[in-house]
Amino acid sequence: MTETPDLEQNPIIAKIRAWRPEAVAGLISFRGELTVVVYREHLLPLAEFMISDAELAFTYLSDVTAVDRFPIEPRFELNYHLLSLSRRETIRLRVRFPGDDPVIPSVVPVWPTANWHEREIFDLFGIRFEGHPNLRRMLLPDDWEGFPLRKDYPVEGPR
Repeated sequence: MTETPDLEQNPIIAKIRAWRPEAVAGLISFRGELTVVVYREHLLPLAEFMISDAELAFTYLSDVTAVDRFPIEPRFELNYHLLSLSRRETIRLRVRFPGDDPVIPSVVPVWPTANWHEREIFDLFGIRFEGHPNLRRMLLPDDWEGFPLRKDYPVEGPR
């Protein structure tokens, strides 16, 4: 990961580090976009901090995306795209976790827009969101076997 002294001077990063330095696993800056890599156990507390802190005010979750890096571990990666409307700033939170434990806390209590994003990721990748209010399939039939966006899913479909 690219971690430079310039990123450490960023006021958002400084605020997060002052709040809980152990939450940040790394920083990435690419084409002017800032990504904070977060440990899974710190995701929900960091989300609550980022929405409640008046200076940060990341009140809008625009998207959640999933990546399957099979066969590389940690296998799964989630990217949370956040927007501070009042400051007109964006940031991405990235969380990586192993394929043998595809469970992560739900951020629906913080950003209600995560509801459908998390359900879609559950349906297609099989990642479970602990504490989600209604985690069930939304695109595929309830009796569908497997998760079609996983890289080890058979290309000819379920057997």
